[in-house]
Amino acid sequence: MHSPTSKPLPLPFVLFHLLFLSHQLGFIGSPLARSLPAMACPPIAPHRVLALDLVVVVVMFFLFFASSRANSIPLESSRLSRVLEIHEREREPASVQEEAVRGLLDRLLPSHSSSFEFKIVSKEYCGGKACFIINNHPFFDSKGSPEILIHGVTGVEISAGLHWYLKYYCTAHVSWEKTGGAQLLSVPQPGTLPHVPSAGILVQRPIQWSYYQNAVTSSYSFAWWDWERWEKEIDWMALQGINLPLAFTGQEAIWQKVFQGFNISSSDLNNFFGGPGFLAWSRMGNLHGWGGPLPQSWLDDQLALQKKILTRMYDFGMTPVFPAFSGNVPFALKSKFPSAKVTHLGNWFTVDSDPRWCCTYLLDATDPLFIEIGKSFIEQQIIEYGRSSHIYNCDTFDENTPPTDDPEYISSLGAAYTRECKVGWLFSYDPFWQPPQMKALLHSVPIGQMVVLDLYAEVKPIWISSEQFYGVPYIWKVLECMLHNFAANIEMYGILDVIASGPIEARLSDNSTMVGVGMCMEGIEQNPIVYDLMSEMAFRQKQVDAKMWVDLYAARRYGKPVTGLLDAWRILYQTLYNCTDGANDKNRDVIVAFPDVDPSIISTAELPKVRGNLQTFWNILEGDLLEDDAYDRPHLWYSTSDVVHALELFLENGGEVSDMPTFRYDLVDLTRQALAKYANQVFLKVIEGFKSNDVRHVSSYSQRFLDIVKDLDMLLACHEGFLLGPWLQSAKSLARDLEQEKQFEWNARTQITMWFDNTETKASLLRDYGNKYWSGLLREYYGPRAAIYFKYLIESMAKGVSFPLEDWRREWIGLTNKWQSSRNIFTVKATGDALNISRWLYDKYLRNANLREEYKAADYFTKSASF
Repeated sequence: MHSPTSKPLPLPFVLFHLLFLSHQLGFIGSPLARSLPAMACPPIAPHRVLALDLVVVVVMFFLFFASSRANSIPLESSRLSRVLEIHEREREPASVQEEAVRGLLDRLLPSHSSSFEFKIVSKEYCGGKACFIINNHPFFDSKGSPEILIHGVTGVEISAGLHWYLKYYCTAHVSWEKTGGAQLLSVPQPGTLPHVPSAGILVQRPIQWSYYQNAVTSSYSFAWWDWERWEKEIDWMALQGINLPLAFTGQEAIWQKVFQGFNISSSDLNNFFGGPGFLAWSRMGNLHGWGGPLPQSWLDDQLALQKKILTRMYDFGMTPVFPAFSGNVPFALKSKFPSAKVTHLGNWFTVDSDPRWCCTYLLDATDPLFIEIGKSFIEQQIIEYGRSSHIYNCDTFDENTPPTDDPEYISSLGAAYTRECKVGWLFSYDPFWQPPQMKALLHSVPIGQMVVLDLYAEVKPIWISSEQFYGVPYIWKVLECMLHNFAANIEMYGILDVIASGPIEARLSDNSTMVGVGMCMEGIEQNPIVYDLMSEMAFRQKQVDAKMWVDLYAARRYGKPVTGLLDAWRILYQTLYNCTDGANDKNRDVIVAFPDVDPSIISTAELPKVRGNLQTFWNILEGDLLEDDAYDRPHLWYSTSDVVHALELFLENGGEVSDMPTFRYDLVDLTRQALAKYANQVFLKVIEGFKSNDVRHVSSYSQRFLDIVKDLDMLLACHEGFLLGPWLQSAKSLARDLEQEKQFEWNARTQITMWFDNTETKASLLRDYGNKYWSGLLREYYGPRAAIYFKYLIESMAKGVSFPLEDWRREWIGLTNKWQSSRNIFTVKATGDALNISRWLYDKYLRNANLREEYKAADYFTKSASF
């Protein structure tokens, strides 16, 4: 996760992601494709190398390398190929995998459970690669018998083939439930399914692996999941072709047993594990104890849940990635083993370096005890789970750096981690990893025993500047901007052109060592268009025509082409989903990340008020606009007036599909996006009035800002994907008693507001990092917080005194602490008519001609400033 105070935000790189590139085939002759106009191939977005943002994973036993380029570094005899042989040998029987896909079909489309037949085949049947093959069933004769036959090398390939058929022959769409769920109304009735070409459709994976998740996704998104929710996610993974997902759930129970073997008691671990909402960061050594202690029932329940997760993943033929020992140890280890080389790490954003939560302990990888603990952890996992997938992930220096940049020391670390269990290691942090340090780590073990994750490849690809990672196999990944998402924030954002071309460019580049693709977002259940395209790249041999793909997406999303909505999505593709400024998209909208600064230092130069000559413009540009404000400015990379026009098209044409959950989600999200950016402008109007000492101006715009927050809360209540209630209720549902219920709810509330203790007037730096546009949160926290700030603003103007920053902080922090501990109930069901409420909000805030002129001026100003 990024630091909330630095500019630009430091990259959080915590995982190992795959991303597959591929080939446009299979839907060319489909009914959906024929219904849409041909589109020219868009220009390839240029890659920009801005920083050495690197994540490295060393993999147990060795990983495989696959490249179709004749001039690629030869790795045919590499250890990597051996892990594939092991996976194939240990994979569940064909009957188990076929049954897993039938179960998926029963859950997804029960009305068509007899319409498909699934068969596992060998790679030889697929031309030597993993693939799926879609055919018309040779024995279809009447309703009730199978119509479509899908072959695949594993259950994952068969599932991906089913998804491909539903997308490109039935105009269907599948996304997370919170983002609208599956649109399957367009699937014809059993007995009338569309035929594929008589020769069938063969789709091969160009490379083997499709990776999924980020180490912190387990807390930002999965923290409160039960088996019912996990089952849906594993189904979604299979449909997207994901075959290498992280499997981090329940590891604390394993660690408890491991550390007992080193004479460390369960009570010693109470201050080591974080609380249920903060486990990702205690696992990475960023904090300890915060939100804990973990009840024994939590440890037991999560371990039982992990066993269900792993069983289902194996049933589909997936290869789960397990955690490995990174060196993070409890304080008690120092007293038990006084001669061990244990380093006391520095503060990670706690208030006043509070030792109760900060400054964790790291066992040096060169200490013999490191190997012992690491092996014990691997062995205990095998005992509990009954098997291994032979691939492990280790994040030693996630948001930390090694104690020295000496290449010899860096090389010794890589070798030590490999001796631990022949596992994978992941780390990253700019600007530490310069070429000498990168090369030292990457060459510390034999080539083929380590795989690199190019974690932020869609924005800052490192494969270009590192000579293909100095010959080491790597995985191209997309995270929202494919690191694509930070902290599960809600923001319409993406780089579709890069997703559609970047993996292909990397795979086909000279001396490519790329072995996979992946999605490594910090949080899921947002921007479904981005993940729909990204997952598809695992099966594409050539660059995708993104413009044409977006048209197909809009038709599939709503079950049919609606001309006005297709036009709207073309605008969104060119604006919201065309972020090319290289900036990290961490949502800092004023509503959800209110600035904690004296208003007198906030620059209002970005206000669209430039009416003078060109020299006047440049004077402003070189002055206040570039002033380094003490707060993170909201990210704006597109024309807001264009996005408002896209919203108009949604409102004008939405009546045809207004009952579709997918449309309701998109409409609410788009209206939210437009109003959030408008609210940023309104806030600056408040500051402008303060600086000109115009109390009426401040009062008027302050009230307008608060009205927007209240009205946005009502809008968000129209769709289940924008509710606070489910987050809190799912946390409480995992509790065994009232005390656990209070603890878990507090964890859930705290993660999305302010972390760590605070003084009366000193807030944590980790505030609003996990912000959310959720109904209930705006009404009861973000709105009251803004009202406190505006109250002190107006009072200070009336009294003719400076803004009372400490008084504001005292009341805001008090509000936060009280809200975190409160137990009020929030609805888990959506209410309200999304289309009518969006139309009302558009008329109230966005239709006004003067405002539209402000938007246009703001767009001009922003683009000019960027230039």
